Amino acid sequence: MQATSLRFCAVAGDATDPLTARAHNEPRHSYRGPFQRDRDRIIHARAFRRLAGKTQVFTHRYSDHFRNRLTHTIEVTQIARTVAAALELNEDLAETLALAHDIGHPPFGHAGEQALDRQLRARGMRFDHNLHALRIVEHFEQRYVEFRGLNLTLAVREGIVKHSHDYAPADHPELREYFLDRLPPLEAQSIDLADEIAYLTADIDDGIEADILSLDDLCCGVPLFADFYRQVEGKHPEAAGKLLFHEALKGMLNALVNDLIVTTHTNVTGAGIGDLEGVRRASRRLVQLSPAMEQRRREAKEYLFRRLYHAEDLDQSHAMAEETISGLFEHWMKHPEQLPETQQSQLEAEGAPRVVADYIAGMTDNFIADQWRLARR
Repeated sequence: MQATSLRFCAVAGDATDPLTARAHNEPRHSYRGPFQRDRDRIIHARAFRRLAGKTQVFTHRYSDHFRNRLTHTIEVTQIARTVAAALELNEDLAETLALAHDIGHPPFGHAGEQALDRQLRARGMRFDHNLHALRIVEHFEQRYVEFRGLNLTLAVREGIVKHSHDYAPADHPELREYFLDRLPPLEAQSIDLADEIAYLTADIDDGIEADILSLDDLCCGVPLFADFYRQVEGKHPEAAGKLLFHEALKGMLNALVNDLIVTTHTNVTGAGIGDLEGVRRASRRLVQLSPAMEQRRREAKEYLFRRLYHAEDLDQSHAMAEETISGLFEHWMKHPEQLPETQQSQLEAEGAPRVVADYIAGMTDNFIADQWRLARR
């Protein structure tokens, strides 16, 4: 793959860039740029540390070797920086957004998020992990004397909100400062597919390790992986099967990332876009896979939904997530006096459903399991 450059479409991030503005004015740091400071604030945040105790796909009852939300986040960050570097985008912004992209997720992975959303839906509300992440960095994290939250730059807050989802201005007037009528910068757009690539390949890896997926079935169900496996097997017929598997998975990951870089460059230059404003006003998101590779990605994702995410082996974990989150939610709705003082102090302003949801969303798997045991006594 030839080196490509979209540096004129990148977020500048310098002293004159309005996207480096913060809600509360702070003096510039002597040797760190604005997005480097944001990155460091996220890394030191409690919400970021808690990702180590939150399920990605497999809970700790399987093995400590499998990915959790934190290790997944690190893998997404590696891909995001690679893409940004290859396209000469703002690497610091891409890295920061990747590090922050999952801090709004509740415990127990997607099963936990679905359970929490069902509880709020029953009360006329929704749980959106992107908007919850914004609440975390603007409100819940308290580390500074002069302001509440992390006081992140506008570019990072916009990317947290919009990296994977577009919000209608009429539906979310509270988000008006985040340019809802325009697309996010390329650095933010790249996070969604970096996330997809990271979890597709990682979940195949963990699924094989857990003996839920088989190599033969994987080759039948994921043509992109099968192509690389056949190549590696033909080149190294005597190699151990596990090494062949990892080589093929590496090839799959590289192919997805390479295609993302080339296709994005083609989309931007083909549309005659030469600056950030052009990216924002484009008719569609420009960070994409080619049609052929998008088809391969869909095949892999559909396979994982059939064979892994809804596998019988994971049903116990999903049922536990539903019971724990739904049970605790309903318990605290009936007994809000049993909430910690911090949460009780927010009940009048926020309402019990939102307070309970926020409290649960911040928990690790182990902590919420302990709380559920206490509530059932």
